[in-house]
Amino acid sequence: MSAVIRPGAADDAEALQAVEAQADALLIDRLGAPHWPAAADGASRLAAPGFVLVLEESEDSSPVGFVHVLDADGHAHLEQLSVLPSVGRQGHGRRLVEAALEEARERGYTRVSLRTYAEIPWNAPFYASCGFLESIPETSFQRALVDTEARLDLDRYGRRIQMTVEL
Repeated sequence: MSAVIRPGAADDAEALQAVEAQADALLIDRLGAPHWPAAADGASRLAAPGFVLVLEESEDSSPVGFVHVLDADGHAHLEQLSVLPSVGRQGHGRRLVEAALEEARERGYTRVSLRTYAEIPWNAPFYASCGFLESIPETSFQRALVDTEARLDLDRYGRRIQMTVEL
């Protein structure tokens, strides 16, 4: 199998939302979070400042995963990484993160941040294995994410942390 990673396109919007919804179902089940926010609209992800990379298992197949990196006030922030559970644990998430870091580097960013759950194995421990380290929110965008998480009461499901990798 030869996975293909390419920039997201407008016709991927529906697939992105479906991939995210299916991936979120795993997290919702793990956290016992029946009132989790719905998956983001794929078109909105594609239109946001930054970039989306999609992974297909072969050329011209449907996306089975994606990574969304926001440009937030000149900083790169990994907003979402989703892989279909049916093809999980095959290295797709790692390939997407590596591709996102390379793309961010090529775009001139010097680091990438993210927010995640500290104890979920496919969250903070996974990102740590990709080189991310726990960090403190420094920018107004990052502090606003902490405030949004507090408003949504996401900490009730576990400790939330920021992580950053230097490029």
